[in-house]
Amino acid sequence: MSGDRVFMMGKFAAPIPDDRRYARNHMWALAIGGERTRFGFTAYAVRLLRDVYFLEWSIDEDTSLVEKQPIGAIESKKAESDLFAPAPGVLRTFNEELLRDPSAINTDTHGEGWLFEMTIERADEAASLMSADRYLEHLASVWEVTQRTIKGQWND
Repeated sequence: MSGDRVFMMGKFAAPIPDDRRYARNHMWALAIGGERTRFGFTAYAVRLLRDVYFLEWSIDEDTSLVEKQPIGAIESKKAESDLFAPAPGVLRTFNEELLRDPSAINTDTHGEGWLFEMTIERADEAASLMSADRYLEHLASVWEVTQRTIKGQWND
């Protein structure tokens, strides 16, 4: 993707596409037409999770959400974690393919590995989501703590 930013995680380059916005919970957001926004995990998140193999949702489609509301869970080689709404809005649809086989999260995180679509008020989106540059600043500010948390992971 032309013009993408990159965050270096040790030797691993995590691309940060310029055509998206970013949530603090390491999800990307891409406007896909109308009022819909598609969300997925950033390359940074996928690298930390390593080999996602299970995904489940605890809410239904067309559910109104507040930011940070629990929406599901994920399991991977490195972690089990709850998933939270990246912004306020209405969850419209899930990527059903991922429920059958979540491997696209690992192999095509910015494409077929998308998680869900929401409708978000533009004012809420602007308040909740960061530009690629702001997300890079956020990653740089948390990277030292993250490295201590995952000590030894790079040698797997």
